[in-house]
Amino acid sequence: MPSSLVIVPTYNEIENIEAVINAVFSLKFSHSLSFDLLVVDDNSPDGTALKVSELQKTYPSNLFLEKRNQKLGLGTAYIHGFKWALKRNYKYVFEMDADFSHNPLDLVRLKQTCEEENLDMVIGSRYVKGVNVVNWPMSRVLLSYLASKYVRLITRMPIHDTTAGFVCYSNKLLQTIDLNNIKFVGYAFQIEMKYKAFLKNLKFKEIPVIFTDRAHGVSKMSKGIISEAIFGVIQMKINSLFNKR
Repeated sequence: MPSSLVIVPTYNEIENIEAVINAVFSLKFSHSLSFDLLVVDDNSPDGTALKVSELQKTYPSNLFLEKRNQKLGLGTAYIHGFKWALKRNYKYVFEMDADFSHNPLDLVRLKQTCEEENLDMVIGSRYVKGVNVVNWPMSRVLLSYLASKYVRLITRMPIHDTTAGFVCYSNKLLQTIDLNNIKFVGYAFQIEMKYKAFLKNLKFKEIPVIFTDRAHGVSKMSKGIISEAIFGVIQMKINSLFNKR
């Protein structure tokens, strides 16, 4: 069994899921690196889970599917996947979107950096070297960039892309952080995971990646998710100060 697991949460990703699965498994031949892949599907009405089930016939030993009964949020999907991975003792666990905004080829760099430098977390960062975002409107680039600046200001984390969702975690990190105590369910989940790692003095690094907006399907971003991030970060910081006391 490979030592690495890629977790891909899905909701209505029928247009992307087959291609992204094939791209991850092709790394075995192009870069001699094997990854298992777990899809956590939130009862997609477009048949995403059914397509994954069909592909399991092609990849019977490496492709896994966890089907949930309803749309429960990105954060809970990853927590579900993390617990699944810990039960199977994967050494490295990756977060990756299903829509090719994260290039599967960069999984190689994330893993090599984590392994060779003995790190607990490696972040595929859009902002560690300038702004590496393709096909986003300027308004969304500014929103994302300024959100990361805002989070960095509030939390004092030395991370440029605090909302990044392309991440490699070590088994040690996932065991150290109390996954049952992760509060955020939307994109702010990404901030909370990094902040918990920062508070635990775990070792992490950002490496530059190019983020490309999805060509197919619909973004899951909403006003509620943005609100959770803006106000939740302040509450998260306050809670950490009280915990210290």
